[in-house]
Parts: sequence; C-alpha cells; structure tokens
Amino acid sequence: MKCGPARRRERRGGRRFFGGSALAPGNGGTYGRGLRFLRARWRVLVRLGGWSVLETGQTFLTGYAPARALDEGFLAGRPGVGLAWLGVAATGVLVGAYGTVRVYAAVAALVEPLRDVLVRRVVRRGVREADPGSLSGLTQQVEIARDTFAGLVMVSRSFLFTAAGAVVGLASLDPLLLLVVGPPLAAGLGLFAATLRPLARRQEEFLAADEALAGGLGSVCPGLRDITAAGAEDRVAADTGRLVDTEQRAAYSLARWSVLRVASLALGGQFPIVLLLACAPWLLSRGVTTGALVGALAYVTQSLLPALRNLVHGLGTSGSRLVVVLRRLTREPTDRRGAEKPTRRTAPHDAGGLPLAPGVAVTTDTPDDETGRRPAQARPADGQEDPRHRLTAHAPARAVDHESGAPFLSLTAVSFAYGPAATPVVDRLDLAVPAGAHLAVVGPSGIGKSTLTALIAGLLQPTGGRIRLGGHPVPSPAAAALRVLIPQEAYVHTGTLAENLGHLRVDPVPEPELLAAAEAVGLTPLLEALGGPRATVDPAALSAGERQLVALTRAYLSYAPLVLLDEATCHLDPRAEERAERAFADRPGTTLVVVAHRISSARRAGRVLLMDGPRTAYGTHDELVRDSPAYRELVGGWAAGAARRSEPALPLRDPDRVDAVAGSGLAGDRGHVVAHGPVGQAQAPRDLRDGGPLGREG
Repeated sequence: MKCGPARRRERRGGRRFFGGSALAPGNGGTYGRGLRFLRARWRVLVRLGGWSVLETGQTFLTGYAPARALDEGFLAGRPGVGLAWLGVAATGVLVGAYGTVRVYAAVAALVEPLRDVLVRRVVRRGVREADPGSLSGLTQQVEIARDTFAGLVMVSRSFLFTAAGAVVGLASLDPLLLLVVGPPLAAGLGLFAATLRPLARRQEEFLAADEALAGGLGSVCPGLRDITAAGAEDRVAADTGRLVDTEQRAAYSLARWSVLRVASLALGGQFPIVLLLACAPWLLSRGVTTGALVGALAYVTQSLLPALRNLVHGLGTSGSRLVVVLRRLTREPTDRRGAEKPTRRTAPHDAGGLPLAPGVAVTTDTPDDETGRRPAQARPADGQEDPRHRLTAHAPARAVDHESGAPFLSLTAVSFAYGPAATPVVDRLDLAVPAGAHLAVVGPSGIGKSTLTALIAGLLQPTGGRIRLGGHPVPSPAAAALRVLIPQEAYVHTGTLAENLGHLRVDPVPEPELLAAAEAVGLTPLLEALGGPRATVDPAALSAGERQLVALTRAYLSYAPLVLLDEATCHLDPRAEERAERAFADRPGTTLVVVAHRISSARRAGRVLLMDGPRTAYGTHDELVRDSPAYRELVGGWAAGAARRSEPALPLRDPDRVDAVAGSGLAGDRGHVVAHGPVGQAQAPRDLRDGGPLGREG
C-alpha cells in the first residue's frame, strides 16, 4: 500500500487499474475505474450475457426435464414420454456447451484489453524508469493477472446465470420448493457477502506477512556470512521470529474467517438438501409431486451447490491473488533505479562475530533488489556512548593503561572439551601474556590452536578455569571491545574498499590513516589495482590472499589492543606474511597472538607456545629448540621443506576446511598466495613437524 510521494507519483502516472487495496469493497476509486473499464466494453458484456442465457436454459432443464420425465412419463406408465423429456435435457446440455464455447470467446474479448493495459504500464515503467522487475512483470505477473481475472469473470457469471435458471426452475415445478430452498440459499449468500470485506483484509494481511517473511529470508539467507561476521545471529533470529509470528497470527485470523466461508457454503448449498429430504413428507402432502422433489434435488446438487462452491472459493482465493499481482504491477518504484529503499537492521555484536559492549549496535543496509548487500557499520546505540571510547577516554583502545603490572592476557587452569565425555582439547592451561607482547602459538594440526584463540576471543566458554583480558573476564562485553580476531577464512563484504577497511571503526577512517595502514600491512598494490579506497569490492573476484590482506588491514585500523591472527596469513607468501606480522608487532600498544603455520612466524615472535598435549612448552624460539624435542621436530619439518625451495605450511584442514592454493601466479591472485612449489609441481602438504598422520582439531 503506497503513500506519500510514491502514491502521488502513481496518480500522476496516468491510468491505474486495481492498484492499492484493489477489489476491496468500499474502494470507490478502484471500483470507479473498473466500472469505466467495463462500460467502455458494453458490447462485449451484452454478448457475454447473451451466450450465458444458453447456460441458464441448460440449468433450467437440469431439474425441470427429469421432473417431467418422472411425473408424466415413467411414473405414469408412459416411458416414451419420459425418454423424450430426458432427450430434451440432453439437448439442453449440448446447447449449453455451445454457449460455454462462445462465452470463452467473449471473456477473451473482455480480458485481453486488461492485459494490454498492464503490459503497456509495465513496459513504460521498465523502459522509462529502468525497473529491474519488468521482466518478471511481463513474463509472469501480467499472465497471472489475466488468467485470474478471466477466472473471476467466469465464476461470477456462472453463478449468476446458474442461480437464475435454478430459481426459475424451482418456481416452475412448485413454489413450495422455492420456499424450502430459497431462505437457506439467501442466508448463505448473505453470510458470504458479509465476510467478503473482513476476509479480504485478512487475506491481504496474510499475503503481506508472507511476503515480508519471504523478503526477510531473502535478505538473511544470502547474507549469512555478514550476519555471522557482525555477530547478529540473535538479533536476526529475533527479527525473523517476529516475522514468523506475524504470519502465524495472520494465518490463524484468516483460518477463523475462512470457517465462516465454509459455513456460508454449507448453509447455502448443502443445508437445502437436508431441508428437502426432511420436508419431503410435508411437501408430498401439500401436492408436490415426486418428480418435482427429485427435480429440486437435482437443481441443488447439480447446479446451485457447484456454482456456489466455485463462487466462494473463486472470489475468496483468486480475488486476493489478483489483488496482490495487480498491486505489484501498478506500484511505482521508490527510486529511479526501481529498487526499494534499503531497510536497516541493528544487532548488538561487532563485525568480528562477538557481542559488543552494551550500547553498541551494527546497522546493515540491505536493498530489496538483488544488486548485492551493503556493508555493516558499527555504531553506538541512540543516547549511549561507544564503550571503546569510554575505555580510552576518547582515545584508541590500543592506548589502554597497563601500569598495574598484571598481565594483559591471563589464562588460569583453563580447560575446554567439546562434550561432557570428550577428551579436553585444552587441559588446565596457565598462560600470562604481558601488554605489548608478541606470542606465536604452534603445534600439530588438530591440537587445539584455533580452540585456544576462540577461548581468548570469547567465542567459546571454558569448561574450567578463567580467562581475563585487560582486567575483564572473558567472555564479557568489556573484554570483547579489547580484541579483534581474524580467522583463517577472511571476511570481505560487498561495498567499497574503504567501507571494508573501516568495518570495525565507529566513524569513517580518514583517508591518510587508511592509506598508511594499507602501506604498513602490504595492501597498497591491491588498493591501487582496484582503483583506490572508494573502489567497489566484489568479494568473489578477490583471491583468498587478497581477502586476507583486506581483513588484516581492517584489524590494523581497529582500536582493539589485542590482535588474534588464527592462521590469518595462510594464503600469503612468506614475504607478505612477514610484512603483515611486523606491522602488527610495531603497532603502538598492540599485544599480538599469532597461530603460526610457518616456523618463521615463531622465530619473529618474542615468545612461543607449543601446544602438544603433555609436551606443551612455553619460551623463546631458541629456548624451545634447546629444551623441547617436540619443537625440534617442528623445526626439522620446516628445514626439510626449505630444501625444496618453499617454506611448507600446515595443511589447511582445520574447522573451515579450506584447501591451500596450489601455487603462485594464478589468475586473479596477484602473487598473494601460499607457494608450495612451482606451478604444476605436486608437493604433499606438511605441518610444522616432519611426517606422521595429522589429526583434526576437535
């Protein structure tokens, strides 16, 4: 239902048929247009009525001829007369069939002009206003409107002339029969007429709710990654639940009113049969013949009941369908591109997939057309201050004061298992990381490195022990504001490059700061190749390494003092990986935790955590080489790979199940890929240790 400027544009657009809440009783403007449309085709209506009279004659003979065949023929001992009357009834069927054929031609002459009007309107809107929905309007919706309108004309005409033939026939047989059949038929029609307006409203409410739910799901399903990345699962689930509840309420209301529709059908079409049978002794005692009684039953069962059923279901179902289709065909687009204005949704999570501190929301502009999704931008809720600003007195969160001497990140007897009976992935781990430290986490695949970063980020709840970040318990909104997690599978959304890079900032990032961050992380070549910060990014057109560079630069621009890189550089070559890690290590006030897939990452780190069950160790690279046999195995595996001209990486078989790129130089990768060897040279994937079966992370 349009209002305001859209409706004014619609009025200026010229002729409009059945727009808005079309066919709803009381809509004078719509009915006025409909009457003018029909008045202009009065010759077609006369021809339609003339041929329909033949159907009226057929209906009349349906009951009258069998009645006379019984009374004057078979029951009177004159079978020839009875057969003659049955022959008359058969002739009536043939004449009625011929009339029906001619009726279809008349209906076509009435319906096709409506189709032409709709086609002209759709084409005008599509060509002049570049409406993207015009193709669907031409190929589907116009045809639905034409067919539905034709069905309504046939149903309404059929009931009108069938009822006329039946009433005349009942009166001809015996007026007492009309006295029995007429009142319930009139009552049923009256009840049906009384329910038309409320039933039409309920049907439109249900269809609107169904369309809203379909539209909501159409936005949600393609944007599941956006929702997960924004941590908006709960909010989207609540919004979707409200749409489902609205449709459910509309469906229940429609069902309740549909009961009255069924009641009108039972009262007007089926109750007369019961009355005729119940009143048969009384009617026969008043002079009604047996043939007349049989003829009355034929009128009700063979003519009135089917015609009433078609009327009730036709107007109730097809009428609402016609309303919806015509409303879509006659509505005006809200902008010159033919797209609806985007809707805005909020979600109390950040773009890293974790809950934000209270008062922060994520807004996502989602256009109703299929041109793509717009980016989510974090913003404080109305009337509340961004908690990241509160923590830093309106300075970047990386400048948080840590002069208390307590470790910035601490894990105390932390344990975690993926089920009550499962073996712990992390078992009573103690770890203290001071502010500004650079920690590398290494170990066999599947040992629990990604689980550890998820625990630190607050994605998982420890089954034992406690985690504190910046003095705040993890998980908590305050701790979530102090960390940014970049997983192995980097997240990039449709939008400009600047919008992607500023995804974790409340306000737009100044271009000099953005360019400096891109230069520090190594994004500048890609930024220039795309056309600058304002260039539109198509995530599917980027290689895995390019998406990782975008995600790394986004994290670099965030205010979070703790940066968690969970194999976030696995698709970069060694030089690009080193540049990105050094950029975060040199970032002021940054504590860096890297899940390493190359031994060079461990060498660059100030401290290394080796996760290997009972052989877990912690220290510098040199200390672990000296004291940890398990760590020496990892180093030995790297040395064997280095002899083959490429630094091996872990097989990318962790939870995301992303396979490594086979080699560099592939189209679209721009060199930012993991190179396991020259293109075409097969090489078995390796961990940071040499040989042995690799497990899965639990």
